[in-house]
Amino acid sequence: MSTRIFLIVMDSVGIGQAPDAGDYGDRGSATLQHTAQAMGGLSLPTFEKLGLANILSLLGDQGPITGIQPVQNPLASWGAMRELSEGKDTITGHWEIAGLLLQPGFHVFPKQDAAFPDELTRSFAEAVKRPFLGNCHASGTQIIERLGEQALREKAYIIYTSADSVFQIAAHVDAIPLEELYEACEAARKLCDPYRVGRVIARPFKGKPGAFERTPDRVDYAYETEEPTLLQHLQSHNVPVYSVGKIEDIFAHRGIDQGWHTGDNLSSMAQTESLIKELDHGFVFANFIDFDMKYGHRRDVKGYAGCLEQMDNWLAKILPQLREDDTLILTADHGNDPIFHGSDHTREHVPLLVYRPGAPPEELGIREGFFDLAQTISHRFRTPKMIRGKAF
Repeated sequence: MSTRIFLIVMDSVGIGQAPDAGDYGDRGSATLQHTAQAMGGLSLPTFEKLGLANILSLLGDQGPITGIQPVQNPLASWGAMRELSEGKDTITGHWEIAGLLLQPGFHVFPKQDAAFPDELTRSFAEAVKRPFLGNCHASGTQIIERLGEQALREKAYIIYTSADSVFQIAAHVDAIPLEELYEACEAARKLCDPYRVGRVIARPFKGKPGAFERTPDRVDYAYETEEPTLLQHLQSHNVPVYSVGKIEDIFAHRGIDQGWHTGDNLSSMAQTESLIKELDHGFVFANFIDFDMKYGHRRDVKGYAGCLEQMDNWLAKILPQLREDDTLILTADHGNDPIFHGSDHTREHVPLLVYRPGAPPEELGIREGFFDLAQTISHRFRTPKMIRGKAF
């Protein structure tokens, strides 16, 4: 029987502070636990059956996930993973999942009035031939509220960054055409490479003053990996690789046979389900973005809880569709605790649930490095060993 592995990254669904959380200002963060506590409990029966709460016994005193209990015979093998790369952003987390180790991490711009160096902003202005506003650390929704009207009036870009290694470019779609925004991002990507910036992100928005909203046409332009990833490794050994969500952007479109650039969880769920029904053989790497983009950064606890319950319902639907020899892996790339201070990611352990229909569950422990996943997937496809990681 052909081998099929479905890896789903629930973007930002952390499960308690990492040992080095204090180094990132994230001591006490716990995305799942705090979301459940704030809601007075979560109803996640499928996650409970898979063994989500069983993971807590590995982590010490990180608190319960209120409403979810450990089970005697979970459906999935369970564990947690600790990130070893420097950073707590999407690129770093996904790249480590794919076998890499970033030490040192990507460059993060300092928290000061002019966040970007003069040389970078001067070169950007020359490349795009338009004025820009911002040049600061900011939340994406707040900065378009603050500067959106001026950007629309002056037909200007808004450039800003965050605690992650990002150069973000917002533009109103009525002032600057979408294709021109993308061209500006491509120019910025080249300019940011010498600084080792993880991502340049296109952030189009629409609407009238007082009611601006971001469109789903975001595109991420990633720094290119400095060594082959799991995706390229599998591809070079005749294992087809399929991506769902923003995986294409994260890996700069390398190592992927076919990708579907979905913009929200519902679209990603629909595409993943289609692949479960139709795919004969291969690796599917999916990112489910809503947890992070819609709710974590906006510190929307109720929305985050609803997103988890939506995911739980979908899992109940798709688990019976998996073949006997399939593997479904559920994990995350970092945390984004919706009751924590600020609006940035949080440095946390991430959950690890590995479901194979009919296979006995095992405790997987705490994996030292997300790259254990890459090694495990490579082993399952019977391809040569990756550079780092221990298969489980």
